[in-house]
Amino acid sequence: MAGPVGADGAGDAGDVLSGGSERRCRERLAAAAAGGAAAAAAVLVPLCSVRGRPALLFTLRSRRLAGPHSGDVSFPGGRRDPADGDAVATALRETREELGVAVAATSVWGQLRTLPDRHGMTVAPVVANLGPLEALTLNPNPDEVEEVFTLPLAHLLREENQGYTHFRTASGYGYTLPVFLNGPHKVWGLTAIITELTLELLVPGRYRRKTRVPPRKAPA
Repeated sequence: MAGPVGADGAGDAGDVLSGGSERRCRERLAAAAAGGAAAAAAVLVPLCSVRGRPALLFTLRSRRLAGPHSGDVSFPGGRRDPADGDAVATALRETREELGVAVAATSVWGQLRTLPDRHGMTVAPVVANLGPLEALTLNPNPDEVEEVFTLPLAHLLREENQGYTHFRTASGYGYTLPVFLNGPHKVWGLTAIITELTLELLVPGRYRRKTRVPPRKAPA
């Protein structure tokens, strides 16, 4: 696994994995999830600590995979299986298949709002705390995962590591998506949007979303 990007004391956000922070996040996620529609896919947003510093864990999808997400930076996850009871079950199953880690349901804090990917498939981001990374044994499936790496929250919170890509459509409608830079790999696309929403959840007083998240479609 690629080592974490270095982080100095500035903006360490070291208390975001504390019990008080967890309770606040669980309450906020429970309120946000009320009445949400079922998603076609789910990802796990893995919070962890690396040498005592809070971080997010990412994967680089294997280039052996067919399809548009080959080689992308992502969170572990995939399409919902008919046997999955809900989005949490999908995220935990996919994490076990991709990383060889069985995440306990009690480690799950809740679910961020459902988002569409670039092909219109709805994805549910499920936030969970894996605990100290040093205590985990990761066994990435090489058919699905090329690399596993972490980025400290302190790194993600620094403005010099935050970028934005502006898009304009033929109709003149413009939108902006986040990009996180200066790590082992550029974090972009849906993974960057989920990262941004996670930072907004964890440190609302320190991070404010500067981009427009695609709206949730009303149920048919």
